[in-house]
Amino acid sequence: MAIVKLINYADRSILGVEGPMQQPPIARGFHGKRPPSGHDRIPPGQHLTSDFPVLSAGPTPTPRLESWSLALQDGGSLLRKWSWQEFEALPQTQVKVDIHCVTTWSKLDTTWQGVTVATLLEVAGVSEPPQPYAMFHCDGGYTTNLPVKDLIGGKAMIATRYEGKPLSPEHGGPARLLVPHLYFWKSAKWVRRLRFMEREEPGFWESLGYHIYGDPWREQRYAGD
Repeated sequence: MAIVKLINYADRSILGVEGPMQQPPIARGFHGKRPPSGHDRIPPGQHLTSDFPVLSAGPTPTPRLESWSLALQDGGSLLRKWSWQEFEALPQTQVKVDIHCVTTWSKLDTTWQGVTVATLLEVAGVSEPPQPYAMFHCDGGYTTNLPVKDLIGGKAMIATRYEGKPLSPEHGGPARLLVPHLYFWKSAKWVRRLRFMEREEPGFWESLGYHIYGDPWREQRYAGD
């Protein structure tokens, strides 16, 4: 019964919402090797879509860019903070990747632009990630956890553009995490803070029974998969 409830939550809201977390919000790497074409690029249990589904359990936030910021933390210590203007001035990267939602849809050849996590660390003067794990905090209180190894080496970015246009609020604009080699719930919308952690902690969906890692090629949808 618990699994059925989680599936219903995912169907409604895997991509994120604003507001307190009384209702569930919401909702391969850039250099990873992948099969060359067609259905060999679709993980088990997935189906192709030409749309970009928007699934939310509540209203979409519309942050004001003049007050928007992104913070980088080591535990409770602030490493660096960027305003929107400062963030937009950082070196940009554009990628074309496939994305896979835990609700079973996959979309191929999506184009994104933003700032890689590796670039953020470099600009912040951090030569090596200070801790092995990270938690991303977003508008509305949503969180998701990731091993740092899945963020560096060009595997993840803070994306601000999709298909050449500014990222729309319903798809996580003005800025969302993009970690395409994992299920798309890990690519948290409306991201505002990256906090490095010494120990792995579950994020929002992970604490409700979703897999702690979420590899679509291993069908890691739920805890125990």
